[in-house]
Amino acid sequence: MLLKVQRDRVRLPDGHEAVREYIRHPGAVCIVPVFDDGSLLMERQFRYPLRREFIELPAGKIDTGEAPLATGQRELLEETGYVAGEWSYLATMHPVIGYSDEKIELWLARGLRHEGASLEHGEFLEPFRMTLADALDAVRDGRITDVKTIVGIFWAERVLAGQWRGGEGAPV
Repeated sequence: MLLKVQRDRVRLPDGHEAVREYIRHPGAVCIVPVFDDGSLLMERQFRYPLRREFIELPAGKIDTGEAPLATGQRELLEETGYVAGEWSYLATMHPVIGYSDEKIELWLARGLRHEGASLEHGEFLEPFRMTLADALDAVRDGRITDVKTIVGIFWAERVLAGQWRGGEGAPV
């Protein structure tokens, strides 16, 4: 099961009790795959809850007992057919802190080499290249609305400009 709804009775700072409901999530990894020319490897994917296609960075759920880096490597290969020669941890984000304990680790992947995709049953997506400038424009004009992708693109902008480096922080 991917998600579990939790209902807890909690004591508030003022001493009163209340009920808090939230979603437990196993965590995920979002990959920022950068080609040698600085372009990004993106995906077009239909997302059922919103019943439309989205432009996203590759990402996937962390399996039980799996290290986040292994998740990123697995998902990049499965979804896009690419492997990366160099991986750098970028950041951890908590996308929906009001109702979920989900965390997403962001990893930079460089030295990309195509080996062939092997999508999971029921997965339908189209990998494609996008320049960083086009990705930033797509965020600005609303064609990209997925939060993990927006954060990843902004990280890519800083890293590729030499303003930030990957791998400095520790996963939370």
